[in-house]
Amino acid sequence: MKIGVMGAGQLGRMMALAGTPLAHEFLFYDTSGSPSVGIGEVIIDKTGAQAAAFAERVDRITYEFEHLPVDAAEQVAELKPLHPSARVLSICQDREKEKSLFKELGIPTPRWQIVRSAKELAKAGETLGFPVVAKSCTEGYDGKGQAVLRSAADADQAWNSIGHDRLIVEAFVNFSREVSIIAVRSEAGEIRVYPIAENVHHEGILRYSLAPAPGLSQAVQDDAFCLMKLLLNELDYVGVLALELFETDSGLLANEMAPRVHNSGHWTMDGAVTSQFENHVRAVAGHPLGDTSPRGYSCMVNIIAEHGDLGRLMELPYAKIHLYGKAARPGRKLGHINVLADTYEELLWRVANVAQFLPGAPEFQCSLHKSTPVRAED
Repeated sequence: MKIGVMGAGQLGRMMALAGTPLAHEFLFYDTSGSPSVGIGEVIIDKTGAQAAAFAERVDRITYEFEHLPVDAAEQVAELKPLHPSARVLSICQDREKEKSLFKELGIPTPRWQIVRSAKELAKAGETLGFPVVAKSCTEGYDGKGQAVLRSAADADQAWNSIGHDRLIVEAFVNFSREVSIIAVRSEAGEIRVYPIAENVHHEGILRYSLAPAPGLSQAVQDDAFCLMKLLLNELDYVGVLALELFETDSGLLANEMAPRVHNSGHWTMDGAVTSQFENHVRAVAGHPLGDTSPRGYSCMVNIIAEHGDLGRLMELPYAKIHLYGKAARPGRKLGHINVLADTYEELLWRVANVAQFLPGAPEFQCSLHKSTPVRAED
């Protein structure tokens, strides 16, 4: 089967690497003009004029990035099966649509309002209670298009810095940690769920994902699965879906979802029986889904801006390195390292050891550090 992938970045790259052993071929469709996938054939089409021609050359279509032209997705969906659907893409591109869907399904979220001016932004902050976070309704990711307001006096600067004509304003949440749940649904409605991961961000960018997330009660895990199942079935979803959640004293709050393989699921490449990338390909191609069970304990460490001392990292037997073939640049995701261990204690010092060879990597701090000392070893 030949699978078309809309988008041509590292997620598409890892998708193709996972699907090739299943004898699938891949064709990439790039609208950015700067593909970085580094493998396979890429059609570069910044105008959308070649969308139909792209669809005619493949059997099924998916996407690796949600910030794509919806009209192009709708066009190809008329010609070939598209998973996830164009409707899903439209919802996930717009935070207002996404939060409205959560509300409709009874999925709890932080309190929020939509504003269309700096004046409305200041008023929303007063209504929700400062501090608040303002986000662009479209296009924002990895901390981009966001601003924190601590008083109404910050409204003008925040509005101008984000530079969009419609923002969503969210009340601050007193949460203990961010977690994410990743699941995959087949065309037949079969659902497989990966262990929940604990995520650690620095300057708006994910730096560490620890799985299975330690200390989660069965009730919290069941709640997360129920929320995911609601979304998968409502959207008649096919493929991998990620849902980011805040864990609070009163339960889980949904932050946002991603209709694709997700950075917080990269640990599955080495830490699960079947990776999120292979399972996404399986779902899109109409195959049975693979086992999502973990292989011990894992932590994904993102490589940001600089590659670091790859020679030393390659000497570590528990560090699995995945590079994206990208040139170094501030803030850019260049690859990731999956760290494997048999216990949480072992995982902590191994991750600390890996981080010391990555320039600019923040100190690894997670919920386990409250009770477990960490040491770095060569």
